[in-house]
Amino acid sequence: MAEQPAAGLTETLVGFGRELRSAGLPVGTGEVMTLCAAMDPLDPTDLLDLYWGGRATLVSRHDQIPVYHDVFLRYFLDAPGDAPDPARPFTPPQLREARSALQLPETERLGREREEERAPLGLVASDVGTLKHKAFAACSTEELAALRRIMRTVRLTPPRRRSRRTVPTRSGRRPDLRRTVREALRTHGDPAVLLWRERRLRPRPLVLILDVSGSMADYSRALLQFAHVTTRATQRVEVFCFGTRLTRITHELRHRRPDDALDRAARTVVDWEGGTRIGASLDTFVREHGRHGIGRGGLVVICSDGLDRGDPALLESALARLARLSHRIVWLNPHAGTGLAPSWAMAVAAPYIDAERSARDLAGLEEFARTLAALG
Repeated sequence: MAEQPAAGLTETLVGFGRELRSAGLPVGTGEVMTLCAAMDPLDPTDLLDLYWGGRATLVSRHDQIPVYHDVFLRYFLDAPGDAPDPARPFTPPQLREARSALQLPETERLGREREEERAPLGLVASDVGTLKHKAFAACSTEELAALRRIMRTVRLTPPRRRSRRTVPTRSGRRPDLRRTVREALRTHGDPAVLLWRERRLRPRPLVLILDVSGSMADYSRALLQFAHVTTRATQRVEVFCFGTRLTRITHELRHRRPDDALDRAARTVVDWEGGTRIGASLDTFVREHGRHGIGRGGLVVICSDGLDRGDPALLESALARLARLSHRIVWLNPHAGTGLAPSWAMAVAAPYIDAERSARDLAGLEEFARTLAALG
C-alpha cells in the first residue's frame, strides 16, 4: 500500500483547495481527497508534479484552466522572499525552477478572454441588420471587426458557362451514340433506350481589380476581405490591387486565415493609400495579363470610387480592350446610389461596363454576391 501524503502536505493541499473554491472553482472535500490520492505515485516535493496532479483532478472544464493556473502561481510561487514557509514546504531553488517551467500556452488562455469577447459580439449580433447597412467609412474599429466576421459567412455562386466538352445526361439535344450502342449490346443489338449528352458547365474566370488608393482608404480592407471570401468560393479567381500601379495578390490571398492573408497582401502592395491611376492600371492588366488569357471570357469586377488622376483617353482605350477581352464588366463603387455626382472616370466607363453596384456597406456586397451567378 502506497504511503499517504504527510500531514504538512495534506494541510497545504486543503489550503490550496480552499483558494480554488474562493476563486469560483467547484472544489470540495472529495476533490481534495482525490488530489491527495493522486500524489501517492508522484513526488509531493516536485512542484511540477503537484501542478499537473492538481490540474488532472481538480479541473473538469477547459475554461477553468486559466483560473487554476493563476491560483496555483499565487498560492505556491508568490510567497514573499525566499524564506521557507511551513505551509509550503518547498526550497527556493524549487520555486525558481517552477516559475520558469510553468508557462500557460496562449491556446489555453481562452476562459475569461473569450467571455469578454462574447459581450460586445452579442450586442452587435442583436442588430446585424443595421450593421450591414452601415457604411464602412462610418464604422468603428469594433464594428469593422464584427463585419469581417459576418463577411466570412457570405456565400458566392460563381457565374458559369457551357464548355465544349460534354457529359452524360438524362435528356438533351446530342445523342450519346457510344453509350447507346454499349447498352444495345446487352439486348443483342436492339436499342432499348436512346442516351444523351450535354455540354458541361464550367465556372467563368473571375477577376477582381481593387482600388487601394488614398480615396478608398475607408473601404480597401473590407474589399480585400470580400476578395478573400471570393478566393475561398472558387479556384478560377484572380485578384489585383492598384493605386498608381497594378499588383497581383492572388497568391497572398490564398492563405486560409483572413487576417494573415490580408497582412501578406498589404505588404505586397507598395502603393497602398497613394495616388489613383485607373486607366494606367487597367491598361497594364490588359497588356501584361490579358494577353496570357487571364480574364478571357470571364467576369471582371472593378472596385473603385472612380476618382482617377490619369489620362481619360488611356482609361477609355483600356476599358474598350477589356470589354472585348472579358464577358462582363461590373463596377463596384462605394458612392453608387448615394446621390453624389459621378466622376469623369465613371462617365468615361459608362459605355463599357455592364452593371454598377454599391460597395458602400456589407449589404451592397451581399447583393452583388447573390446576383453574381446571373451575370454569367
